[in-house]
Amino acid sequence: MTVHSQGATTSAPQDAPPKSAGRPQAPAPAPGTSAVPPRGGRKPLPSGWLPYLLVAPAVLALATLLLYPLIKNVILSLQDINKVEFIQRKYPFAGLANYTELLGDSAFWTVVVRSFAFTLANVALIMVLGSLIGILLNRLGTKMRLVLSMALVMAWAMPIVASVQVFRWLFDEQFGVMNWVMRTAGFSGYEQHNWMETGLSTMVIVTLLVVWGSIPFVALNMYAGLTTVGAELYEAARMDGANGWQTFWKIVFPNLKPFFLITTFLEVIWVFKAFTQVYAMNKGGPDRGSEILPVFAYVEGQSQAHYGLAAAISVLTILILVIVMSFYFRLILKQEEEQ
Repeated sequence: MTVHSQGATTSAPQDAPPKSAGRPQAPAPAPGTSAVPPRGGRKPLPSGWLPYLLVAPAVLALATLLLYPLIKNVILSLQDINKVEFIQRKYPFAGLANYTELLGDSAFWTVVVRSFAFTLANVALIMVLGSLIGILLNRLGTKMRLVLSMALVMAWAMPIVASVQVFRWLFDEQFGVMNWVMRTAGFSGYEQHNWMETGLSTMVIVTLLVVWGSIPFVALNMYAGLTTVGAELYEAARMDGANGWQTFWKIVFPNLKPFFLITTFLEVIWVFKAFTQVYAMNKGGPDRGSEILPVFAYVEGQSQAHYGLAAAISVLTILILVIVMSFYFRLILKQEEEQ
């Protein structure tokens, strides 16, 4: 501020930059440049490239382990390769002949229907029983919850082949526990009853095995999801006079809807490609009456030496799973839009 001789005062221009009393300020960085200089004089990578560089090793590994075999399998499905061609190393091109043969084969459609029925029955039982056990875990005391959780984990951790052998012993024709139980209960005709006499009975036993091995995953995840539901919601439902069924549909299910969607989707995939349980139980028998699509492809390829046809079956199996996944992704997108 300047004082004139007449006593009037004038102020300094408002747009003049203030002077710092301390050390001078560094100039502001230019637009688009980093405010912090890189260490060691290295030029930093553009931020848009860094995520792709971090993901690149995983993408390369997946392409090597999954994409390349998938492409080779599709090529094999377009070739007419049987035992003779395989020995002679001849790979004649067949076009869509393998697919045409499959789509016109009634045995293939029988296996497709059996696979869907097997998947539907297993997933329904797994989700219902697993959810009920998860609710039970949430209501038990600490000690009983620990005991039940350990039992579930032990069942879940058991190797599939070992569990198959246990179930084969339970339903064994001569020394099986189930025949002993039925005789003890007073039923006749179970001295040496063959529980795997038909394809349907074999599928029932495999269903029990798959459900038994998959329930722990759903139950433990259900219990983990229930811990996120506030106790005040249950208290409000009790005050409104809601019973257990109403509480589940009005409180539990809306809050755990993402859990039910993702778990059901995973169970559909796992059950649909349940090769080990079905093949190790009775090798798809008797008379190929318990085959599902993965077992059907394996038997055609390894036992019947129809390699091109087996590759076509596996490709169609993948396409069926992709169609199922598309419905799941539509549900996820619809849920995101609602939220």
